[in-house]
Amino acid sequence: MTTIAPTERAEVAAACQRLAAQGLLIGTAGNVSLRCGDLVAVTATGAVLAEVIADDVTVVDLAGQVVAGRYAPTSELGLHLDVYRTYATQAVVHTHAPKATAIACVLDELPVIHYQQLLLGGATRVAPFHPFGTVELADAVRTALQGRQSALLANHGAVTIGASLDDAAESALLLEWACALYLDAMTIGRPRELTEQQQAAVVEVALRTGYGTRKPLDKDTE
Repeated sequence: MTTIAPTERAEVAAACQRLAAQGLLIGTAGNVSLRCGDLVAVTATGAVLAEVIADDVTVVDLAGQVVAGRYAPTSELGLHLDVYRTYATQAVVHTHAPKATAIACVLDELPVIHYQQLLLGGATRVAPFHPFGTVELADAVRTALQGRQSALLANHGAVTIGASLDDAAESALLLEWACALYLDAMTIGRPRELTEQQQAAVVEVALRTGYGTRKPLDKDTE
């Protein structure tokens, strides 16, 4: 069996502190996990996420059995494990971020109104409401995440995934920004959505120019 190093448990704790500082994790509301092979480091139930340290992070196997840690894992463990069993992702972040949750109380889908949302895979679907910690909620989130890096949970919050914990955290921040943007735009009028053709054009330009990646200057141009 794979072992999870203290540094990986510390990475989960650091992500919690970062997201709490940004206002996305409030009190004990939310949970974060990081997969390492056949083990998962995940926040404990009842943990004050702004104060989590590595020793507070629980380690489970993919069947949900605790293999290390002092506390029971989050009540949303099933949701995290369901995502790992279905998608090739290494991290899951679940927040009750205020702007994302507000959108999830109203819309059935957050449309693409800014091209940065394409980093999340496009429009963010809203999974139907089910009580927390249930198989039904895990199923709904898994479906909403298909082909996406983010999902909203009706009247509940948001979930983002990523190839690393940094990626999943960045997606959570981006989703909250996109939700805030939508809400701000709504104070003026109905936001104009980007068409599929416009989205495709953005993708083409991004791929052609290497948008979002650092490029060293050619020595001849320095």
